[in-house]
Amino acid sequence: MEKKKNKSGDNINTKFSDWTFKGGVYKNFDKHINKSVPLYTETHQLYLHLSDFFLQESSNVIDLGCSTGIFLNKLFARHGKNSKKLKFVGIDNVKEMINYCKKKNNKNISFLNKSILDNNLSNSCIISSFYTIQFISPKKRQNLINKIFKSLNWGGAFFMVEKVRGPDARFQDIFNQIYVEYKLSKGYTAEEIINKTNSLKSVLEPFSSLGNLQMLKRAGFKDINVVFKYSCFEGYLAIK
Repeated sequence: MEKKKNKSGDNINTKFSDWTFKGGVYKNFDKHINKSVPLYTETHQLYLHLSDFFLQESSNVIDLGCSTGIFLNKLFARHGKNSKKLKFVGIDNVKEMINYCKKKNNKNISFLNKSILDNNLSNSCIISSFYTIQFISPKKRQNLINKIFKSLNWGGAFFMVEKVRGPDARFQDIFNQIYVEYKLSKGYTAEEIINKTNSLKSVLEPFSSLGNLQMLKRAGFKDINVVFKYSCFEGYLAIK
């Protein structure tokens, strides 16, 4: 029996335990994520400023799970004309997203339709990942972070922004309530919020802040700092 589609806001329809970025999601993705994720644009701006510190001659700048390519396009606009001969690469496993990226973003950016788990790129000075690692199966997550560490040059940086679980039941309850109230304030109905939450079951698996920090350390990162925090959302700067 086919799962029923439910409205999750911003003209995005979802199914129970079956959230996907495929199909026509790209058409409303930017509007949806800017409304549903607190300080999304401001977080981009923070990491744009951080990027200034990690550029290396003739190296790669990679965005994993690039979706519509907004952050990578901003990076290119900021650094694409400098003298360091940087190569900008966006990777996403959703074909529709990559097709959109190729049409709408700077033609000097390379967009690859492949799984970030198959990322074998090396010689990278910056690798970024905004709300992407949380969608990777927990059993495969550590191997991916290990690959990211190996792909970076010495002195390179990994930008990782994720939704995080609370460190215990009390904090998790607080985070959940704050986030529901946030989405209600943005105009989402209770039904849309519930439908989105149900669609993400078994699809979105956030780690706690401690879990993310331990994963980064196991990969080899020693210089790690939380540079962004808003309730259940957290951004890390990890330097190799």
